Amino acid sequence: MNRAALVICLVAALFLGGACGWFLRGVRETRSLNTPEPLAPVIAAGRGLSGAGGAGHSRASPTPPPPPQTLIEDLLIALQDKTLTAEFRGNARDRLRMMGINRSTQPLRLSIPAGQAFEGANGLVVSLRPYVVDFHPGETRIEEFKSIATASTNRIADGALAVSTATFPKLQPLLEFVADHPEIAAPAAQTAALAILENLPASAFAKFAETGNDLPNQWDTTSFKVETADIVQALMMLRQMGIPDEQLAITVDPQTKIEAMIDPLAHAIAMRHYGITPEAEWSYWKHELLEGDPSTRHYALHGIARYFPDVALPMLPRWAREPRTSPIFRTVAIQALAETQRAEALPLLRQLESDLGPQTEMGRTAGEAAGIMDKVLNRPAATAQKTVVFRMSKAPGSL
Repeated sequence: MNRAALVICLVAALFLGGACGWFLRGVRETRSLNTPEPLAPVIAAGRGLSGAGGAGHSRASPTPPPPPQTLIEDLLIALQDKTLTAEFRGNARDRLRMMGINRSTQPLRLSIPAGQAFEGANGLVVSLRPYVVDFHPGETRIEEFKSIATASTNRIADGALAVSTATFPKLQPLLEFVADHPEIAAPAAQTAALAILENLPASAFAKFAETGNDLPNQWDTTSFKVETADIVQALMMLRQMGIPDEQLAITVDPQTKIEAMIDPLAHAIAMRHYGITPEAEWSYWKHELLEGDPSTRHYALHGIARYFPDVALPMLPRWAREPRTSPIFRTVAIQALAETQRAEALPLLRQLESDLGPQTEMGRTAGEAAGIMDKVLNRPAATAQKTVVFRMSKAPGSL
């Protein structure tokens, strides 16, 4: 073979070799693009090759960026730095509503401390408990909170409120106590707050009528009247907070104690607050009836009827028939028979109506009590409730 033919064969071999190499490389790349790779190894490889310039790095999914950091701000700070814009409304007593918008591009955790003040045309309130509200970036939220009034002169009506920088150091122990006791009802906390701030008497809060007082109530607190159980719970809170009873006008009224002991909704908490054990309860009622405050002695007949009906059923008719007994005690004895809620009381009341004369005031009282008793006894069992049937807060006449 001459030199020319050898050169031609060599060039042809090189050409064929290059073509085969190009073809095989293309096949490998095609397989690489069409074959799914396990996700975890790709992420791991990409993380390890970051900045290394390797070919594998171009195929690896990038690591997701960490979530944006949540802003944690107090309400006043969030409003001042424009992170939050908000409108507030409330009834100047127990309801507070916020419509807030997170103006930032980050999640926002908003803190509203207990005692944060809000002021409007109807009065000033403070948040009863601490609250935390989470916003997404740009999110609008409407939230409702519990509040308490800081003055008995607040006018209870819906209205706009603005965040206030006012503080009430006297309320701080109460707010801390409520934070530690989620079972505390808002009306009880409100009663305790006004007792601390304004030292109001029990008559400012009680729904029951005061005995021996025909004068109008001088305390303009109609909107802050609460159940007797709430007053007793407020008294318990104030005592547990270390405020001496003698410093508070709300503790002076003797009627509150016996009203609470009669009221079935307040009875249990009153027993605890006043330290009356079940074994000593009868002694309490006996003492109140025979030696109690003259203005409330007759109330003991209600308590005996309700909690000691086996004693009341034979006792009360004798009191009602005894002409030497005060008319007040006789009238209350008739009414209290209905509070036993025993079927045996109905014929006793009918007999009293007949014996005393249906034309007399006491006879009519017996007839009315019998009518109420008859309705109670004929209620469906599912709807019958253990409530005071015939309750007279103020008896006619005087002792």
